[in-house]
Amino acid sequence: MRIQQLIIKNFGKMKDKDVELTGGINLFYGENESGKSTIHTFIKSMLFGLERGRGRASLNDTFSIYEPWENPNYYSGMLKFESGGKRFSLSRNFDKYQRNAELICEDDGEELSVADGDLEMILGGLTQSGYENTVSIGQLKAEPGQPLAAELKNYASNYYATGNSDIHLEKATGALKARLREQEREAKEALEDKRRRREKIELEASYVWRDVHRLEDEQERISQELEYRQEKEDRRREEPENKRVLDELRPNKWRIHPLEIALFAVFVIIAFALIPKPWNYLVAIILFLLCGIYVWNRMKVEKGTVKTEPEMILEEITPEEEKIPLEKLRWELNHVGEELRERRVQYDNLKEQLEELDEVSDMSREQDRDIQAVRLAMEKINGLAAKMQEELEQRLDEKASEIMNIITDGKYTKLVVEDNLHMNLISDGKKIPVEQVSRGTIEQTYFALRMASADLLYEEEYPVILDDTFVYYDDARLENTLRWLAGSKRQVIIFTCQKREERLLDKMGVRFCKC
Repeated sequence: MRIQQLIIKNFGKMKDKDVELTGGINLFYGENESGKSTIHTFIKSMLFGLERGRGRASLNDTFSIYEPWENPNYYSGMLKFESGGKRFSLSRNFDKYQRNAELICEDDGEELSVADGDLEMILGGLTQSGYENTVSIGQLKAEPGQPLAAELKNYASNYYATGNSDIHLEKATGALKARLREQEREAKEALEDKRRRREKIELEASYVWRDVHRLEDEQERISQELEYRQEKEDRRREEPENKRVLDELRPNKWRIHPLEIALFAVFVIIAFALIPKPWNYLVAIILFLLCGIYVWNRMKVEKGTVKTEPEMILEEITPEEEKIPLEKLRWELNHVGEELRERRVQYDNLKEQLEELDEVSDMSREQDRDIQAVRLAMEKINGLAAKMQEELEQRLDEKASEIMNIITDGKYTKLVVEDNLHMNLISDGKKIPVEQVSRGTIEQTYFALRMASADLLYEEEYPVILDDTFVYYDDARLENTLRWLAGSKRQVIIFTCQKREERLLDKMGVRFCKC
């Protein structure tokens, strides 16, 4: 990719500024507040857009900082560039009320859609984060951020595993994590639903079990009552007629009927009156004694009778209840028995449902398999990422070491990049943590890492944009760095407030465009 022209219509304090760029080194020299950073920000905003923050963040965001000083509603510009052998014109209006973007291929006039991702396709997948952490270095921002570490890790795993760096490992891992959370949530909900169903069934089973016991007691009571009433009825049929008559005459609550006593008295009086004296006294006394013995025996038998349980139950039955026909008792017994059978069947069904809940369902087994499969996939991806990261680090070390060796004139022959972009330098066979070297060497280390990462991550050669990047460089290492940039055949845009870059480029005989 090569930027051909910047047309700043209204951006920050710049208005109607037109800048032509060459394919080699382009040098923007100017004192502080001359607009160098404005142009740098303009390039980034044209490539990736410029969104306004919300709330308090909007007070000091990039949109507000570079909002035009004059006529803020006219906030726009144009960028012309070449990519893939074709020339394109990109126009943007940053105004919050009329924001839009137009992308046109100047070779054939085809109008492309920025909203549908045509610009991203032309840029070869370069993101704003990747841009800011590789080819674009802002003022005092040479140190790359952790997004570069994540992008390198993603690139390593995807490229070595599939041969295609377009597949995004971080997105794939995020999708797997989201899928795992969803599966675990579904499994938890299924388990909770199973627990609620079990509690409901157990509660219903307890009610049914109580009904079973109640109906069993009711069945036993009716059976005893029916049995007692039937036996009583049978005994009545077997007793002599005179006893049945007496039993019918004698109230149930009396042990001996008053009529019996009256009859005994009549017999005694008749015997006393009809039998001649003195035998009438003897006969009357004997009859009186016999009547007394009868009454005594009657009273004694009734008092000593041991009542059975049905009799005790029947004692509590009112006379109205005793009048209930035997057929009705039999009907009640059958009705209670039928209801008891239904309750027992219902209880058995509830027990079977509980047993089925205890069994592992096919759905539960499938959920477990899915969860295990996602976890295994995540484990494989993480393992692959770790393995491929080692290979990437080796390639990154080689490229970064080559650059570092050139710009330090052989003082540091090797740069070792470890996890999370922690770096060590090798000098005279000694391993030196980057924190222990000078600030200038640290800045050069960051530069070498950025350039090596850009070579690895992107097939397209993007312009290298440097905004006062060489403040801490000495003249010798700056000359070496400029020589390496000139030899890389990349388009280079340098913003500086010093004359050193121009002087050294002239000294080396490197052609450059002074903007």
